[in-house]
Amino acid sequence: MDSSEPVGRVVVGVDGSPTSHAALRWAARYAGMAGAVVEAVYAWDTPSSSGWTGPAIDPEFDLEQAHERFTQELHSVFGDDHPAGLRELLVEGDPSEVLIRASQGADLLVVGRRGVGGFARAMLGSVSQRCAQHAACPVVIVRPDQEQDAA
Repeated sequence: MDSSEPVGRVVVGVDGSPTSHAALRWAARYAGMAGAVVEAVYAWDTPSSSGWTGPAIDPEFDLEQAHERFTQELHSVFGDDHPAGLRELLVEGDPSEVLIRASQGADLLVVGRRGVGGFARAMLGSVSQRCAQHAACPVVIVRPDQEQDAA
């Protein structure tokens, strides 16, 4: 690949769930084959107050906790051998909104599908569904068992 050519970008949503781990691994494999970089996006949100009184909010503490969870997840998936050129983005906001914005200019958006119970298997999670409907690029929705099928 000529160094003047643009490098592809694969955005992947990270949230700590088993499907997120599967999506990270899938995105890294795909990016490796496509000569693209992986942009891991972890969206976190400050708890909002509800009712007459709300919880004490410490934005710095919330940010530190989100950063720690993000770092732990990347380490649990990749160990010390992160994919070359891995980009890490920690963004405050609603996960589906953050991922839809991150899909701008990306080659692919990869998200995990969450769901519990028999009926939920036929349904997409709200984040994956919103991303599939509104992303600015193609979307891959990874199931945890899909990773085993691909191996």
